[in-house]
Amino acid sequence: MTSALEATDALFFAREGVTLGRDAAERMTARALSESDDGELYLEYRESESISLDDGRIRAAGFDTTLGFGLRAVAGEAAGYAHSGELTEDALARAAATVSAVASGHSGTVAEAPPGRNDRLYSAASPLSGMPFARRTGLLAEVDAYARARDPRVVQVMASISGEFQAVQIIRADGGRVADLRPLIRMNVAVVVEKDGRRETGSFGSGGRFGFERITDEASWKAAVDEALRQALVNLDSRPAPAGEMPVVLGNGWPGILLHEAIGHGLEGDFNRKGTSAFAGLMGSRIASPGVTVVDDGTIPDRRGSLTIDDEGTPTGRTTLIEDGILTGFLQDRLNARLMGVRPTGNGRRQSYAHAPMPRMTNTIMLAGDRAPEEIIRSVKRGLYAVNFGGGQVDITSGKFVFSASEAYLIEDGKITTPVKGATLIGNGPDALTKVEMVGNDMALDPGVGTCGKNGQGVPVGVGQPTLKLSGLTVGGTAG
Repeated sequence: MTSALEATDALFFAREGVTLGRDAAERMTARALSESDDGELYLEYRESESISLDDGRIRAAGFDTTLGFGLRAVAGEAAGYAHSGELTEDALARAAATVSAVASGHSGTVAEAPPGRNDRLYSAASPLSGMPFARRTGLLAEVDAYARARDPRVVQVMASISGEFQAVQIIRADGGRVADLRPLIRMNVAVVVEKDGRRETGSFGSGGRFGFERITDEASWKAAVDEALRQALVNLDSRPAPAGEMPVVLGNGWPGILLHEAIGHGLEGDFNRKGTSAFAGLMGSRIASPGVTVVDDGTIPDRRGSLTIDDEGTPTGRTTLIEDGILTGFLQDRLNARLMGVRPTGNGRRQSYAHAPMPRMTNTIMLAGDRAPEEIIRSVKRGLYAVNFGGGQVDITSGKFVFSASEAYLIEDGKITTPVKGATLIGNGPDALTKVEMVGNDMALDPGVGTCGKNGQGVPVGVGQPTLKLSGLTVGGTAG
């Protein structure tokens, strides 16, 4: 079996049009980083393909490949970064001249090299070679036909399937090398239904670090269509959401996106080192209700947010952020970990070779409690049950958030009743953590569709949580 290093050596140093040899890359990297505290040469090859269908026709199809490197030198708090889409000695020499200026005359201490890599967490094969293009376009046509046959109220079907294969190799100044081969696929279905002139939409997506066959077998794609149709029909019968302060129950799985946005970003190392996070200075303090434990775990096999190594070469891990309500950890890349006097957690991530790494989440999860979901619902006299979320906004410094619920219901006298539309949850992340009254025993992960944005960079992530009861949140609604 070819190792990841052997496979990436072939991609970066033995392909047509590439004039950069491995020995030269190692030698030039060592020279460029000779006065630096840290840094690396990051080599990346990526191929990606996407197909989308709308109203029974293929509306877009694309295939793209990229190849390039990013060279980073770190001196103290300063970092120099240069990148190029050419793998040549001339391009690397220009990059080296640029970044080495950051460390000129610097006499710091070279950071400790990352430890060995994890065991492989996903297949090393490219998903794009596993299923013919014609089969994927045909599948989208089947999705359209199946959705329309399920219910006469379906007036529009949108579906897409995408996949990518990313190969990375990281070379350090000390000659250390690590590599990773990363598959990633995703399928999305959206259904529009109409009744008496009213139109509503439902959607569902799934994916992860595996081949297409896991989401394109008949049972899987039909289940995706059924779920999208179910949500659309629920919304068709919904009424305007009420407004005001009330208890809120969050469903399990994808609603963990609220945890990710409202809390997770505030626990990233850079925000806390700079004192701009609402959680800065609170390490060891109680920031959440007893029973609330939150981890970031990049080691779950096949998950969208998982990585065998992060984009600095550090093996990912399971980092406990909050334990039984107490703040116990932050997410660290190498730069912020060194400056804060702690160890990196394997959370240094970048969108591509054209971007410098920064601390980012992988799979951020609230662990299960001991309450049955039915018990949690029964405890609410009048409130909101939010099952799915759309967009949202968060202010990292204050922790304030606004999230739109794409599927929600009223809870009346301990029972789930009327579906409502237009509900938004308004609150403050640190404050919301203290309002968790009940934690369910039904922790679930999201279906594999999350993408996280930070400072203009997007990376794939995962979320998860059990059913949760918050004693009170402000609900923005449209009911008169």
